[in-house]
Amino acid sequence: MKNNNDLGLDTVFRPRTVAVIGASARAGSVGRAVFKNLIDADFSGTVFPVNPRSRSVCGVRAWADINAIPEEEIDLAIIIVPAAATPEVARQAAAKGAKGIIVISAGFREIGTAGRKTEDQLLAVCRENRIRLIGPNCLGLINTDPDLRLNASFAKRTATPGHIAFISQSGALCTAVLDFAARRNMGFSKFISVGNKADVGELDLIRYLHKDPQTRVIMLYVEELRHGFEFIETVREVTGGDNPTPILALKSGRTAEGAQAASSHTGSLAGSEEVYDALFTQSGVFRVKTIEELFDYAQAFATQPRPRGNRIAIITNAGGPGIMATDVTINAGLKLAHFRPETTAALKEHLPAAANIKNPVDVIGDARMDRYRDALSAVLADDNVDGVVFILTPQSMTEIEATAKIIPPLAHGSGKPVVASFMGLMDVSRGAEILEKNNIPHYFFPEAAARAMGALYRYSRWIGREHIQEINLDINQDTAREVIKNALKKGTNYLGEVEGNRILAAYGFPVLPARFAGNAGEAAAAVEEFGPCAFKIVSPDIVHKSDCGGVRTDIRTPEEARLAFSEIMETAGINSPGADLQGIYVQKMAGTGVEVILGIKRHKTFGPLLMFGLGGIFVEIFKDVSFRLAPIRHNGARHMVESITAFPILNGARGRKKCDLAALERCILSLSALATENPEIIELDINPLIIHPEGRGCAVADCRMLLRAPLQKMMDS
Repeated sequence: MKNNNDLGLDTVFRPRTVAVIGASARAGSVGRAVFKNLIDADFSGTVFPVNPRSRSVCGVRAWADINAIPEEEIDLAIIIVPAAATPEVARQAAAKGAKGIIVISAGFREIGTAGRKTEDQLLAVCRENRIRLIGPNCLGLINTDPDLRLNASFAKRTATPGHIAFISQSGALCTAVLDFAARRNMGFSKFISVGNKADVGELDLIRYLHKDPQTRVIMLYVEELRHGFEFIETVREVTGGDNPTPILALKSGRTAEGAQAASSHTGSLAGSEEVYDALFTQSGVFRVKTIEELFDYAQAFATQPRPRGNRIAIITNAGGPGIMATDVTINAGLKLAHFRPETTAALKEHLPAAANIKNPVDVIGDARMDRYRDALSAVLADDNVDGVVFILTPQSMTEIEATAKIIPPLAHGSGKPVVASFMGLMDVSRGAEILEKNNIPHYFFPEAAARAMGALYRYSRWIGREHIQEINLDINQDTAREVIKNALKKGTNYLGEVEGNRILAAYGFPVLPARFAGNAGEAAAAVEEFGPCAFKIVSPDIVHKSDCGGVRTDIRTPEEARLAFSEIMETAGINSPGADLQGIYVQKMAGTGVEVILGIKRHKTFGPLLMFGLGGIFVEIFKDVSFRLAPIRHNGARHMVESITAFPILNGARGRKKCDLAALERCILSLSALATENPEIIELDINPLIIHPEGRGCAVADCRMLLRAPLQKMMDS
């Protein structure tokens, strides 16, 4: 991990001198807003407005150009001029010693080819002079450090100091987030609008903020990312290393128009959102669905310790909200704690007979502060309790503010997370404010509180995840490369089972004995040798063999083989007129087991995406699949298997025999190696892979691959 000085971002976040090029005296202008924000924030350094047509801006003398400023060097230049002029202005800033530039102006790559050219010129100037560039087309940034107080943005509202860093690709969203945060008494350590990310992007900022002592949580709003495995490698160390910083991400565009027409099951299922889900999962980034969730979870992550386990106590003064919280608690992967006898005795002593002393604890509607205090003290002292969801509904006798005041000292002294829901808006507002100002996350409804606790627990599991031993794979890469090279020489982009199984065997996959049959006699001879066989049409023009009647199974005798050969060739010819029917692939029948699918889809930005799930003919109906970006480790392979809904079927549910999960994990790791080492493979399906009972391995029953020629553009996802 680089230190902050290596990243060159200290000049951007901690400048001593700032020049605002394009500062304006005109009311309502961006140039005036940026300069005034710097002044109003009481920036600890020196600010210079630059405008050749103004004598002063906000009462501060203006300079005709940056070179006229008497200061020997300028650390940070904020540029607000027409896009076409920015490369030259950046050059002038470089001559004045600037090592950081923020370009607020729009009119770059977002408008098309001409704008992209200007952006490239701007970036070239910055790189030539070792300048870090924020933007262009951005809102700017804010650093709330009390020793600096830098507001280099044109946001209407500034950020208050706190421990959450916010990185956004949308400047407009930034302004809304600042307004929303003020309503919830949430503060920020850093607030950055990255705009077009010509130079500094999310990955640089995550590295920097991870080293920032003021930042405890990083929030991201992203529209697209430009790093694949580098993102995973870097961010995994941030979220799960020796000094973890949680990262929450909101990714726009969850409802993509759908996967492009693809020749494989993997291709049709692996859309853009699946790629981002895999990217975030492997990085330990917590993906949220809404802005509200982003704030809900950030509040908890910034203020609460991680729970040791998932045993949660609920305290409430009303039965209904307690039941609501219980339902969400269970759905969030938590469970209700079973109290120790000492806890039950303490609750029985301090609560009235009508109260419920089991979990959830109901102190009943007439509870005052002391009853809540006694209940909270008892459950926090219980070693069987890992966290508390605290619920209050405002009754006429409820001491809202007094109750709010007793929670922080008890919670912080326990070392356990406590989240609260004072239900309502107006009546509980003062109590909610007390909680928020004392670092107790507050939510208007108990469901949100329970979900936030669930998020804390899932992050705690990520931090404490087991690192299992890696597997040594037996791979013959040369054989696979030869098959691929020969296919591309012939101009063949589609590989069926004949060539596909040779490649899979080279990577250690358990392929079944098989042979190509060009006539009925060869098919009969193969059945005599192998025993019961499956017959599959061989044609470069037919991808889904079952759809055209090109598959027969359990062929046992030479007579059945001759008949099946003739029927398949005839049926496939009728259903796929004009297809090149080369013959039949005769393959020994696999033993009984569970059918799963393994697949590869190559993404233009992030590289190979791996897929695993329930297989066979129903894969696109049930879509019970998981994704990871290659390469993966043994941990990743195991989590892929365990994350599908059908995992209990593989794990021996309801008296079934447990499948050979070790053999399956080995196949997934072989798939990762195959995808990483052979960039010509753009799509691959192994469907089905038959997983036999534990200790009996697995078998490849069918496969297909799609290649790209060296000069062909990589398939877009």
